[in-house]
Amino acid sequence: MWRRIRPAEAAPIHTATLVAVLAAGLTTAVVLGDGMGPGLLLAVLPAMVAAYAAARAAGRKARPWSLLWAAGCVALLTVPALRDSAWPSTLAILAAVLLAALALHGTRSWPGVLLAPLGFLDSAVSGVGWAWAGLRSRGGGAGRDRWVSVVKAALVAAVLLIVFGALFASADAAFADLLGGLLPDVSVGEGPFRFLLFLFGAVLALAAARTAAAPHRWDRVKSRQWKARSRVEWSLPLIVLNLLFAGFNAVQLAVLFGGYDKVLESTGLTYAEYARQGFWQLLWATVFVLAVIALALRWAPRGGAGDRRLVRSVLGTLCVLTLVVVASAVRRMDLYVDAYGLTRLRLSVVTMELWLGLVIVLLMAAGIAGGRWLARAVVGSAAATVLAFGLASPDGIIAEYNVTRYQQDNKLDLAYLRDLSSDAAPYLDRLPEPRRSCALMAIEADLRRASAAPWYATSLGEHRARRILRERPVTATVAECSRLGAYASRVE
Repeated sequence: MWRRIRPAEAAPIHTATLVAVLAAGLTTAVVLGDGMGPGLLLAVLPAMVAAYAAARAAGRKARPWSLLWAAGCVALLTVPALRDSAWPSTLAILAAVLLAALALHGTRSWPGVLLAPLGFLDSAVSGVGWAWAGLRSRGGGAGRDRWVSVVKAALVAAVLLIVFGALFASADAAFADLLGGLLPDVSVGEGPFRFLLFLFGAVLALAAARTAAAPHRWDRVKSRQWKARSRVEWSLPLIVLNLLFAGFNAVQLAVLFGGYDKVLESTGLTYAEYARQGFWQLLWATVFVLAVIALALRWAPRGGAGDRRLVRSVLGTLCVLTLVVVASAVRRMDLYVDAYGLTRLRLSVVTMELWLGLVIVLLMAAGIAGGRWLARAVVGSAAATVLAFGLASPDGIIAEYNVTRYQQDNKLDLAYLRDLSSDAAPYLDRLPEPRRSCALMAIEADLRRASAAPWYATSLGEHRARRILRERPVTATVAECSRLGAYASRVE
């Protein structure tokens, strides 16, 4: 199998690719040494140029899906530039890696979608040898003269920039301040760390370029055809499962339309306990249904049109009933949030449940129209969900909901709000004093420690929080915040 999916021999590395790889390494060393923020996107752009140059040199043309994946990758990498919170940014970076792998490999099968990111590991190793061979081939004759000319010109340009930049900076304080804001302040002690970042950025750019020049052929991975079962053997367990789902959903619909009081009286549970008790089970039930459908399709009878109608009707019914389970799980979380407030965990799991519901809908559409596009549609929906999640500012949503809840019923978990990132500052700023200062105190301390971060390591969320705290500084004392419960979370 490995011989089938191994990439073809790549053409010699192009000069433009080498220059872009060098730029990627230098940019990574310069901008990522101080943190993420917009610098991550700045570091990735030269790597994208290297991949584009390598693909063009190899004669590969961009396909619509590849362009879509590349655009999605860039969009996802804007999340760290906009949001200070680490958890949506981490999800966005992981999703961007997946989309980059799909854009470079051009795969559309399930094995290709799942295995494409692993191709970067092999391409990173082979890419170093590919680049070294390209440099050695340029080490003599006319190629050597051309490289020597380029290096000489770069050194002369660097000397001119340093000399005249220093003169202009010493002559004008405003220009010196501008340079200080644009250029990194690199100390000698950071040299080894910056060098490692340079190697990291250059190797990643080489991996992307090597993959673009000769990608792994993941679509050659063939899954084993499972033995088809008879109609009765295949459908009986699924019909029983459908009946179980139907009975559960009937109870849920009865409760949904006004039966809470009776259920609580018979079970002895409180309002919030009933809502919390079943959410996780329903979330796992949704995940297990997807696994059941995947296995059922492997064993499905394939005798003719009658078998196809049976498969569509049984699995379609299961999908519809599962959507009711998804709605019940989301409703339970809504009740629990109404009782105890919104948190990161509650927001993230309900988002995941909604995405799983979307996957169910995509499965139903694939059952009607065919499933050749299903793998890419599932990946696209996951990336779009992660992008929307990051752009919507989860910490901001959490802060806004809990502040509004406090204004309505005077319930507030101040200790939990203190743990939110700078993205929550515009909404925490609406609280009355001294609760406002207590909620913003930890954010203010974090921003004070990161005050020296340059513009490319500062997200939009941090910039807004700094402006708010500059206009209305924190005034409460630690003793006041302690009395308000700012150091003892009551999250359940």
